Amino acid sequence: MIQRFLADSIVVLHLLFIAFVVLGGGLVLRWPRLALVHLPAAGWGAVIELSGWICPLTPLENQLRQAAGEAGYPGSFIDHYLLPIIYPAGLTRGIQYGLAAVVIVVNLVAYCWLIYSRGRRRHPRDS
Repeated sequence: MIQRFLADSIVVLHLLFIAFVVLGGGLVLRWPRLALVHLPAAGWGAVIELSGWICPLTPLENQLRQAAGEAGYPGSFIDHYLLPIIYPAGLTRGIQYGLAAVVIVVNLVAYCWLIYSRGRRRHPRDS
């Protein structure tokens, strides 16, 4: 039972990490110091997608599920709704490249906006 709980907790953590990687640039606009955490996380997310590596959370989750006597993901809310988001059916290298591009572009736009807006505050135009 504890292994099942831990495996489900890892799925939630995994989903939150993915959301932070993709959307964290928006949070950095509000809290710029968060960039110290977000930039390495976004870099890791892009590297995982571009290289085809497996995130270390995935094997850990699978080990916990096997220890709990599970062969798959039947049953819970987490299994039914969150796992397909993290592990979509039909995921190909092309889709992974596209996901990496989305991560990079979304965050690049957010960071460019942050740099631009901070520059405007420091150097207001004289009228």
